[in-house]
Amino acid sequence: MPFPTTPRCSSAPPSCGRRSPRSTSRATSTSPSSIAADRGGRLVNAEDVRTFGIEEELLLVDGATGLPLAASWALLEEYTHADQSGPTLEAELQQEMIEVVSSAPRTLARLVSDVVAGRAVADRTARAVGARAAALATSPLPGRPHVHPTARFGAIIDRYGVLARENLTCGMHVHVFVTSPREGVGVLDRIRTWLPVLVALSANSPFVNGQDTGFASYRSQVWQGWPSAGPSPVYGSVGAYRAREDELMATGVLLDRKMLYFDARLSRTYPTVEIRVADVCLFAEDAGVIAALARGLVETAARDWRAGLPPAKMSAPALRLAGLQARLSGLGGDLVHPLTGRPAPAWDVVVALLNHVLPALTEAGDTAAVVDGLLRLLDRGTGADRQRGVLQRTGRLADVVTDAVEVTHSSARSGTAAGPVDRRVD
Repeated sequence: MPFPTTPRCSSAPPSCGRRSPRSTSRATSTSPSSIAADRGGRLVNAEDVRTFGIEEELLLVDGATGLPLAASWALLEEYTHADQSGPTLEAELQQEMIEVVSSAPRTLARLVSDVVAGRAVADRTARAVGARAAALATSPLPGRPHVHPTARFGAIIDRYGVLARENLTCGMHVHVFVTSPREGVGVLDRIRTWLPVLVALSANSPFVNGQDTGFASYRSQVWQGWPSAGPSPVYGSVGAYRAREDELMATGVLLDRKMLYFDARLSRTYPTVEIRVADVCLFAEDAGVIAALARGLVETAARDWRAGLPPAKMSAPALRLAGLQARLSGLGGDLVHPLTGRPAPAWDVVVALLNHVLPALTEAGDTAAVVDGLLRLLDRGTGADRQRGVLQRTGRLADVVTDAVEVTHSSARSGTAAGPVDRRVD
């Protein structure tokens, strides 16, 4: 089980699994030109840092053509999980994808190591059945998905038709420990306006079925078509959160409570807030940056909730528009600023996010890694930028897939992105 039902530390709740309350003051302003200077910070007390984990979905592709390959059934039959403390593989809706679930560590280094190890396990097992595992949030090349043969997945296909049948999208969910549902709802109310920034940072799905969609993250645009997907209003209490769930379930439209696809929600399995907005990241180190920012958001929001600070005022419809802007332009244009509700240059908004969570990052020992990661993103762009760059250089979407497979399994080990390639995936 990736996220423990009891916190992994020796002290008793409620302090176990989270940082003790500290100052809620914000860092001083940081500009894009000075971002590299904010590298300070050390881990104050490892036992006080919230556990966190990642679930990422990988696309399974044919090693020769780059086309999506229905291989998850055979892959999971081949897969054996010997290390119960490390990442695991699980089925997803379509056989052209596989889910990799990390453990629930306290340190960012261990989490990134889990991501790298999980991708390696997925790819090694995929190779045994003639496939490769790629961190692509959509398939650049056309393909017809094949549902994984389970009763629940079959029921989803029967109920939602083409919406489910043709859905082949790979996301990344970040789980962060919370001490109670009350704290969790307080967190949900206070992170909601920042989530579009995570969409922009993770953007990795410009192409679908052979065409450029015009989006940096088309996966998240497709995801908005699912029932209940998208931003939520401010709840204010656990009772209001549960009432919202009950109201939606009472309509009879949703198959089950697992289909409450809010941008962020309380996990029904683990003591976590689950942040569900990101594309699977092409670069493993980007996944770590987004997870660290997510944990920083949760810790900052929890402190603000305990201090009685109100959530930012932005309606769910306005947040939906902020999300649309992030999906369209990624980091290449304006984003809606979470504090003003007005457009601002994307990197100004990223810096605002960094300032917002900087105390939490510093106390977790994550500041240097996050700043370095943001500088890499500023220098080389997102996964969507990488994909478009490969197509511009080679003119072949098959090369986009080839390059993605190589980057999926090389970027974190080498510390640099692999160069564009013009050879077959295998």
